[in-house]
Parts: sequence; structure tokens; C-alpha cells
Amino acid sequence: MQRITIAPGYEISRVIRGGWQLAGGHGAVDGETAIDDMVAFADAGITTFDCADIYTGVEELIGRFRLRYRDLRGQAALDRIRVHTKFVPDLGVLPTIDKAYVEGVIDTSRRRLNLERLDLVQFHWWDYDMPAWLDTLGWLNELKEDGRIDKISGTNFDCDHVLAILKAGIPFTSLQLQYSLLDRRPEKRMVDLAARHDFALFCYGTVAGGFLSDRWLGKPEPEHPLENRSLTKYKLIIDDLGGWDLFQGLLSALRQIADRHQTDIATIASAAMLRRPGVSAVIVGARNRDHLASNLAIADIVLSDADLGEIDAALAGARELEGDVYTLERDRTGRHGSIMKYNLNKGE
Repeated sequence: MQRITIAPGYEISRVIRGGWQLAGGHGAVDGETAIDDMVAFADAGITTFDCADIYTGVEELIGRFRLRYRDLRGQAALDRIRVHTKFVPDLGVLPTIDKAYVEGVIDTSRRRLNLERLDLVQFHWWDYDMPAWLDTLGWLNELKEDGRIDKISGTNFDCDHVLAILKAGIPFTSLQLQYSLLDRRPEKRMVDLAARHDFALFCYGTVAGGFLSDRWLGKPEPEHPLENRSLTKYKLIIDDLGGWDLFQGLLSALRQIADRHQTDIATIASAAMLRRPGVSAVIVGARNRDHLASNLAIADIVLSDADLGEIDAALAGARELEGDVYTLERDRTGRHGSIMKYNLNKGE
């Protein structure tokens, strides 16, 4: 597994194990099996795990895994494990948020994860019209200074707000953002901004909720309602990009490339993003270890210029998605924003 240093003394695996599919609402999870799966990922070299305060039960599972891994492999092996969590205050909390609230959530994450100091906290703010977002980052920085947080990062901030964070003197290590062959909005400004200010980019959605996979090759266009909110979200992206025929052309190109590399479409789709300028890591959603070999292959596959050219050719007729990073999703009355859930700590 390739590894990368994103800050002095802070190294991660370039494939990150995402924890969303272990959260409540995705079906029953057997805790012992989930922990065994995490051990398998870590042993194979995927030593970085992504979770969030709003992923019900996932921080606790990773906390139990950390203790198990220390007992099985020793402290030196545990020291290579990195856990990236998120701080996502509910929309309903934003008008009245204060330092005590921030402190309480961060301390809860520390307790769940069995960490005195959180490795990396990725901050998400639902509504820029609520002005306390920069104050909240200041409170997170105070918690960093007193040793409860190591690295401060963001999730889904656009370029103007990242610039405001940097101007305020907040140490900013990375940004987690939606970035895939279907969603190239980060290439408008964010990739260059990250290079100029030396922060890492972590991509989620690289397989578009499962659309960028062999399952959908040659299949008729699905009709609403789709089977889950993730598919609904990415189907809207496909529609905006140019529709089902263009998408099928991309899948066909990816299948030909996958044949040459003896792998599957999803692996190629993620491998292509890992090689984009500025991308430090891709986050793979994994409910269990069934696709561990494919997840490992993401970092091993070397795509040729011809491979990348075929992808670009398949997307030559695509429309540009509107706005900056996460702009579409922030409009709560629009097609993209109306399907989001904004009070996940309350289960809403």
C-alpha cells in the first residue's frame, strides 16, 4: 500500500477505509465481525480509517478495533493507525453553537475512539449564512492547542471559505471533498488552491455510490425512487453531466481499461482519481472485507496515458457541473440539497 506524508510526522495510507456503511441505517452490523474486518484492512496496509460523529456507532467500533489491534499487533503497529473523524454540528444547532457544545462533541469522539488526542478532525458546516462557522474553527483550534486535537481539516468547504480559513490563521491540513470522474468541480479552483497552500485532498464518491461499477454497465436507466439516498444523489450528478447514454459510454471505456488491467470498473475509477494532481488519498466505502483485494489494487494499478486518454474521450461531451465544491448540495431547496439530511445527530 502506498503511503504519503501530509504533514510533518503524519503519514497515512493512500487508500482510506470509509466507515459510513457501518453506520446505523445501513442494516445490522455484527461488531466482532466488523472489528475483525478492520484488523484485516490494517494488516494489509490500509491503516487509515474515516468516520464521523454522525455515523451512528462507528466511532465506538473503531475505538474497540484500536484496543484489539494493540493487543494483537503491539503498540508500534497501533501507532501506524490513523483515525480521521468529522465534526458535523446539526443544522438546528448552528444559530446557537458555542465552545461548550464543540468541546462536548470532541470529548465524546475522544472517548468513543479511545484517543486522548484525535488524529484529524474534519469540520463540516451546513449553512454559510450562519456566521459562527469561523468562530467554531477558532474553538477547534483552541482544542488543538490544549492537546485534544492533532490536525484540523475540513469537509466540503468551497474555495472562498477555505481562503477565509487560511487568512484567519487556522492550521488547515486537508480537505475531504466529493471528487470523481463524474464530479470534476474541484478542478475549477480547489486543486490549484490546495497546491498553493499545501493542504491534502481526500476524495470520496470515487465510485459514485456504486454507479461506477460493472453492476450498471449495459443496464437501462433506473427510475425514481432509487433504492437508497446515495444512488439518488449520484444519479442527479449523472443527469447534470449529460445523461445515461454518456454515462454508459464512460462505463464501456472503463470496462475496456479494466480488462487490460485484469480488474473491475470500480477499481479503475478510484485508481484514476488517486493519480489526479493534488489528491493524497481516496476513501473507499467498505461494509466488510469482501472487496479488500480490489481496494488494495487501487494503489497498485498504473494507468497509462492511453488509459487516461480513453477516459477523457468518453467524457468529451460532458457538461460542466454548476458551482464550486458542494455548491449544488448546499441549496436546500434544490434537486441536490433537498435529499440531504441535516440533523443527523438527532437522526433527522
